Amino acid sequence: MRRVRGLQLFRDLHTPLVHIVGDHIKARLEGRTEHLLPRHSQDHVWISMDPGLGTRLMISVNTFSIPNALAGFDPRVRLGIIHGTWEKLPERGINECHRFSYEEIPEIDTVEFSPVDRAFLASMIMDRAHQAVLLEAWGSPYLRERESPGIHQIHSRRGSCAVPESIEGRDGALRFFFHEENRMETLLFKFCGQ
Repeated sequence: MRRVRGLQLFRDLHTPLVHIVGDHIKARLEGRTEHLLPRHSQDHVWISMDPGLGTRLMISVNTFSIPNALAGFDPRVRLGIIHGTWEKLPERGINECHRFSYEEIPEIDTVEFSPVDRAFLASMIMDRAHQAVLLEAWGSPYLRERESPGIHQIHSRRGSCAVPESIEGRDGALRFFFHEENRMETLLFKFCGQ
């Protein structure tokens, strides 16, 4: 990973992924009036964090698959959690990331991915964001006018029931760090058919 300072990373990006680390974490559920499909509204949790560069970044996390719902498949997210402990917290910042793949995580064979209701998943993510002292995340960058810069695609990018195209090496994930017993949790997200 090549470390890049400031938001210039989002303007001159050389990688399809971004790795970010930040604190002062806040989370909220996407509002009904902010979505183009009211029937499937509130399908994201928006997490904001401070990477120590003078601006907050936004992380958009799916709690429901609209493509799977529209195609008649199970729209629930499959959640996998890797529990661990930390010895030293990672440094805040924004980093270019050339590859992140669930298949390359050493503990992946022991992870059970279970379908979860979107209300439960949203509540769980917001609860962890409230308790965590630091958040590490991998995802695809976005920079839109009138919005905070950030990342999305926080899930496996392998083909699913409704989206057959696989994009390898560009998975997204969240890792929460807690003071209590130096706990950390890595949250991995899949959809039906992955």
